[in-house]
Amino acid sequence: MCDNAIVSCKIPKEDKSMKIYFDDNTKELKAIVCNKCKKEIRVKNGMIMEGCFHGSVRFGYFSRKDGTEHSFDLCEECYDKLIEGFAIPVKEEETTELL
Repeated sequence: MCDNAIVSCKIPKEDKSMKIYFDDNTKELKAIVCNKCKKEIRVKNGMIMEGCFHGSVRFGYFSRKDGTEHSFDLCEECYDKLIEGFAIPVKEEETTELL
């Protein structure tokens, strides 16, 4: 596999998970697909190789979605399009240690 390779995979239409693993026992990440545009986000040796946003929320009491949990992944381009429409900008800070 070359350094710039994109892991390709087929996602069944009924599968709502956008993270694909080699097998359920090792949980080694094989691919991530953006929920918005369906772009395959590069993964190499189980490590995400480009910008990816993961969002997750549990809805509680007083919500129309009470008792449900939503989660999704966005490529960096879709994340940028999402936040540019915010009336109040996101809080942005420089970090020196990247994991």
